[in-house]
Amino acid sequence: MTSKINAPNPTEELAEAGREFYRRGWTLGTSGNFSMLLARKPLRICVTASGIEKGNLDETNFLELDDDAEILQGFGKPSAETLVHLSIYRFVAKARSILHTHSVWGTILSDVFFEQGGIEIEGYEMLKGLSGVKTHEHTEKVPIVENSQDYIALSHVIENVLRDNEGVHGIYLRRHGLYTWGETVAEARRHVEIFEFLFEVLGRRLK
Repeated sequence: MTSKINAPNPTEELAEAGREFYRRGWTLGTSGNFSMLLARKPLRICVTASGIEKGNLDETNFLELDDDAEILQGFGKPSAETLVHLSIYRFVAKARSILHTHSVWGTILSDVFFEQGGIEIEGYEMLKGLSGVKTHEHTEKVPIVENSQDYIALSHVIENVLRDNEGVHGIYLRRHGLYTWGETVAEARRHVEIFEFLFEVLGRRLK
């Protein structure tokens, strides 16, 4: 029997997040993809269809997929990056929604700090917006992974990064975009907002 997770109107929440992120310049063009966990056993997710402009996202632009990224419901083509979403769900027990964005500041930082292995952020009050962070003295590391069009290989790399960096709230694909997650769409959305604020602060400091 499928073990369902309580998720009222997941597509409505994801679509609204997509429209807001587009407005703020974090998912321009057709960039970005969003998902929600529908069930753990067997694994089922709801994810945006490929090629959809996020400023026009609505509840019809989502697909239900199984753990092999095969379509169970919906119309369209799933993004190749769906494999990354599936890997995160498998390795992050609390992840029930994943949001993938492309911002200017984050993209710059992913290039600048690639050789250091991650973007390290410490001493900022906004860090307390990340789940489980209680003090501004916290140091948050966002691991940076080299981008690749081989998403099977990339998903394995991300699994290794998650295994070696327990407790992180996000991963950045170099010159590509941020993946962050939460126990709800609202929490994942908050994490995007916190990271984007901090990325801009760090980026402006570099200038």
